[in-house]
Amino acid sequence: MTRKQKKMVARIAASAVLLVAAVLIPYEGPWRFVLFLPAYFVIGWDVLWKAARNIAHGQVFDENFLMALATVGAFCTGFFGEGEYPEAVFVMLFYQVGELFQGYAVGKSRKSIASLMDIRPDYANVERDGQLTQVDPEEVAVGDTITVKAGERVPLDGVVLEGQSMVNTSALTGESVPRQVQPGDDVISGCVNQSGLLRVRVTKPFGESTVQKILDLVENSSSKKAKAENFITKFARYYTPIVVFCALALALVPPLFVGDWVGWVQKALIFLVVSCPCALVISVPLSFFGGIGGASRQGILVKGGNYLEVLANTEIVVFDKTGTLTKGVFNVTAIHPEEYSESGLLEMAALAESYSDHPISRSLKEAWGQELDASRVGEVEELSGRGVRAQVDGRTVCAGNDKLMEDIGVKWHPCHHVGTTVHVAVEGKYIGHIVISDEVKPDAKEAIAALKAQGVKKTVMLTGDAKAVGESVAKDLGLDEAYTQLLPGDKVDRVEALLSEKSPKGKLAFVGDGINDAPVLSRADIGIAMGALGSDAAIEAADIVLMDDKPSKIAKAMEISQRTLRIVRQNIVFALAVKLLVLALTPFGIANMWEAVFADVGVMVIAILNASRALQAGKK
Repeated sequence: MTRKQKKMVARIAASAVLLVAAVLIPYEGPWRFVLFLPAYFVIGWDVLWKAARNIAHGQVFDENFLMALATVGAFCTGFFGEGEYPEAVFVMLFYQVGELFQGYAVGKSRKSIASLMDIRPDYANVERDGQLTQVDPEEVAVGDTITVKAGERVPLDGVVLEGQSMVNTSALTGESVPRQVQPGDDVISGCVNQSGLLRVRVTKPFGESTVQKILDLVENSSSKKAKAENFITKFARYYTPIVVFCALALALVPPLFVGDWVGWVQKALIFLVVSCPCALVISVPLSFFGGIGGASRQGILVKGGNYLEVLANTEIVVFDKTGTLTKGVFNVTAIHPEEYSESGLLEMAALAESYSDHPISRSLKEAWGQELDASRVGEVEELSGRGVRAQVDGRTVCAGNDKLMEDIGVKWHPCHHVGTTVHVAVEGKYIGHIVISDEVKPDAKEAIAALKAQGVKKTVMLTGDAKAVGESVAKDLGLDEAYTQLLPGDKVDRVEALLSEKSPKGKLAFVGDGINDAPVLSRADIGIAMGALGSDAAIEAADIVLMDDKPSKIAKAMEISQRTLRIVRQNIVFALAVKLLVLALTPFGIANMWEAVFADVGVMVIAILNASRALQAGKK
């Protein structure tokens, strides 16, 4: 509990004691008024001050104004009849209890998200002139060498030069199992080095590092409100002045015909207390905030409440294949040369792909296993969705899929092996092909089944791979549809067609790596980036980022979003139903100030407690 909350508890206790004492002392008339004033001012002085300050700044119609007007009015009626002094104090007392609940719930929600802020490193150990110097991570340049000792947080993204260790990525991914790193492996900022000493060459400045992107995302998530949040904000803006004028009409119009000014003023004050929109204004944003916090505990970063709302209504989920449903770790599984030897064919393909960082290119270079002579390679042209064209030893070498072979007019041969086939041609002559296979992620099949259990009507895979490879993966995983041999532009066209298949309220989500699929991510109703570890553009390209490579987290994100939306709807329906009922009873004298207290502050407390359940979303 914060210091401010402790002070509020003390004020509530003091006011409650003074209220009980005032009730027990048998004074009437002006003395009774004086007895209740201390209890009222102890608990309500800040509300009165906020109301006066807001009026001075032109912000009249808010909950402080309604509380001040209703309770001060209840006190004033004592001069003309039976004063509702206990009720006035109790309304203010219960209101502050509700505010205390709100502060505690919001603080708990912020704490769950703010735990992510602990991933920000305080310093970096930089090697300069043979000495280790502690500096601010923002002062470290790309190419500098830093040392990360056991127990320290990795301050910047980089590549391990020396040392072996286990690094804890739980703050980023939600996974408790550490992963091993060794020379040549990438490490990202925010992870904790658990055992050995690591020397790391920095590859990104702090402003572009993974940890900074995550912190920016979390800090800005509250600015992107869901439709329900925007509705409540607009609702309160118009609703509050309307009920104030309705209360004024209730106090002035009926007495002109039936008399009893004091009675109708009291009803108008009850009307004001009931109409305060605190329950909605507080509980709805709190629910979304709690949902975002619950998701962050699972390593699921949501950029705003609006994306939780969209995800809850997702009907179609479209997947990229490589790096999303499969590991993206390719291995050469077959080499079928024509005229060249196996090593000669592999060498030509590796040289042609030597400047590319595509997973297929990396697998070819790793399979060759020898140092490539860059001087043998001249001009290189990457052909999107098809392969590469390069000058090797002064000859034109084309390496890619069957579309590339058809484009250059070379006859190619299909392979009976299932996998990605890389055809190679030298000076327009076919010299053979190499088969590369990717491995399906362990939880990919479970992810598809879980999505269907969450109510997703269709799962689709889009890939540039050969038909046999794509259809084989789709069949193994239980996907409804698979479209193969697609160029990046073809994927956008296919998503356009799928968008027309969903219902008016349904949404389409695209799941990709956030780098090559940026056009499709932006075209879908919601973009989900897989594998943010080591991915430069994933956090920026997508609306939701999964901080590990597990597609099963998509179903978990949907579960959290649907739970959050259910809580929001429950609060809206419950609060409006109770308020409308008591408002309708007030003019007939059936509802008194105690019912008004429940309809306002009681409903607010219940709604806040219900909204707090969203904080439990995502807990294992």
